[in-house]
Amino acid sequence: MSDAPIIAQKSPIAVEVTEGKSYFWCSCGKSSKQPFCDGSHKGSDFAPMKYTAEADKKLFFCACKHSDKKPLCDGSHSKL
Repeated sequence: MSDAPIIAQKSPIAVEVTEGKSYFWCSCGKSSKQPFCDGSHKGSDFAPMKYTAEADKKLFFCACKHSDKKPLCDGSHSKL
C-alpha cells in the first residue's frame, strides 16, 4: 500500500445493517459518507471493502482505518 489511510475519526461508527445487504466500507478515510465509500479513493491505491451483513443488527464500523478486523472496529483507535 502506498500511503497510510486518513483517520476519519478516532471512534467507531454504529450502523444498523440489514441481513443479506452489501455495504462498501471506505478504506482510505477520504469519503464524506463515513464509514462507507463515496468514490473519493479514485486515483489512489485504496479500494472499498465489501461487507455483506449476516443478520439484522447494529455493528460498529472502523472509522480510524487501522483495525485488524476491517471493516469492523477492534479498538485500534485507542492506540492512535
